[in-house]
Amino acid sequence: MESGIDILIEKPVTASLAEADELIRLAQRLGRIAQVGHLERFNPAIRATLSLITQPMFFEVHRLSVFTPRSLDIDVVLDLMIHDLDVVLSFVRSPIKEIRAVGLPILSGKTDIANVRVEFDSGCVANFTASRVSTERVRKLRFFQPKQYISIDYTRQDVLLFTVGEGEHAGAPSINPQIKVAKPPVVAEEPLHAELKSFLDSVRTRSKPVVPLEDGQRALAAALDITAAINDHSRKINLELLRSS
Repeated sequence: MESGIDILIEKPVTASLAEADELIRLAQRLGRIAQVGHLERFNPAIRATLSLITQPMFFEVHRLSVFTPRSLDIDVVLDLMIHDLDVVLSFVRSPIKEIRAVGLPILSGKTDIANVRVEFDSGCVANFTASRVSTERVRKLRFFQPKQYISIDYTRQDVLLFTVGEGEHAGAPSINPQIKVAKPPVVAEEPLHAELKSFLDSVRTRSKPVVPLEDGQRALAAALDITAAINDHSRKINLELLRSS
């Protein structure tokens, strides 16, 4: 950036919040475009969902992958879960109030599987499960908001919208409300291509990127707090000996 170069940084944006602060100050001072590579923001299914969001109140998120000898220098939270943390944070737009988390090292010295419950100031609750030791690959996000349930499949790049209608006999206690199912239109595009195209557009127009440094910092902060919560839980139940230093 000091050499006049705009930057696209792979997630997580930095190793520490202090480094993220430094990057933000530097980009602002130098007038550089700086985007964080949270790829799922450019998934067509996520893009198609943005206009459907009203008041998300409950999330269930699963990201499961088979074990591969890559990214073993970081845990599954910073490796995989951070994708979903970024997406949920962009949907909810509310500060985190409480985190409860548990994680275990299975095939590496770091946490390979983790389950997290995040409560936001808005009252929204999000449950995350991330694993890199699964026998199958699953990447799904589901959330509920007033009178609606939305299911997103990252891999298939599709969205299902379930809406509870009033129904013709809504006042009758013996009649269940009708549920309308819709499949919102999704414009197919390779997320990496969309990400690069978006970054180049920001560079050309000198406009704020879709995923600015501040969003990357927010996702990193959540991931680091979750990692700390996992470590605290491990110490409480004497699992520290199973973890690497």
